[in-house]
Formats: sequence, C-alpha cells, structure tokens
Amino acid sequence: MQKRYSVKFKDSVIKKMMPPAPVSVPQLCRETGISDVTLYKWRKQYRDKGVAVPAYKTKPENWTPEDKLAVIIETASFNEVRLSEYCRSKGLFKKQIDLWREEALSGYKNTAQIKKQQSRHHQKDKKRINALEHELKRKDKALAETAALLVLSKKCEAIWGVKEES
Repeated sequence: MQKRYSVKFKDSVIKKMMPPAPVSVPQLCRETGISDVTLYKWRKQYRDKGVAVPAYKTKPENWTPEDKLAVIIETASFNEVRLSEYCRSKGLFKKQIDLWREEALSGYKNTAQIKKQQSRHHQKDKKRINALEHELKRKDKALAETAALLVLSKKCEAIWGVKEES
C-alpha cells in the first residue's frame, strides 16, 4: 500500500533539504520515516519544476549548473526586498546570483564566437596535418631512394669488387 502525502507536507520536507541549513536525505529518512527513494524522487520533481534543491551540503559556488539556473529563474522577477529575503533564506548573497546570471548570459553570447574559433582552429589543424603528411611522403621517398642506392652500390661491389682508392 502506498502512502499519500499532502503537498504541504512535501513542501515542508523539501524545504528542510534547502539552504541555509540543509538536512541530508538519510537524516530526513530517520526523522520522517519516509524512504530515501521517495525523498530523492520528490527532490527530482521539485528540481524539474525549477526549484533549487542542492544535492549536498556544499557551498553555493559548488552547486550544479542546474541548481544555479533554477535560482536565476526563480529570482528573475524579484524586487530588491524580496531578493534579499530569498538570499537570506537560501544562505546566498545577491552578488552570487548576479554572477551566475552573468555567467549564464555570457554562455549564450559566446556560443557563436566559440564555434567560429573552433572552426578556425580546425582549419589550421587541417592545414598543419596536410603539410606534415606532405613532408612525410617526401621523406619516405628520399629514404626509399637512399635505400635503393645503397642496395645498388652493394650489388655493384659484389659484382665488380671493391673500388680501390687512388
């Protein structure tokens, strides 16, 4: 038989997982009697909704990009007062959220530039590879010619004998 939990209860449990003083899933299992599988499933559901629920008791700088993006989306429409309250409740600083927003925006802006730069590097690499292959072929031919001359000179010595120095 599956237990049904109210939305309010789920919210309260998920809030315990959030900063500034997050409780670990095993600890919540002991406190609430809910299985860890259920708690992980709830956390994933909340993340999918765009709520930042960090997985570990880490510093905000170490949060996953998904959690950082969830915070950016969640706080996008906040005014200064509401943003300050949110930051205090999550154990964040406004500067961190601003930095994450800038990083996200710069990622979108730089994508085209990065692709162009990669294309240029790819072309340079292709030219370098072609030049090296050409040089390798030339050296292979020179080596083959030298080997052929050596073999011929040995055959000549075998047929006509050693050439005396005068």
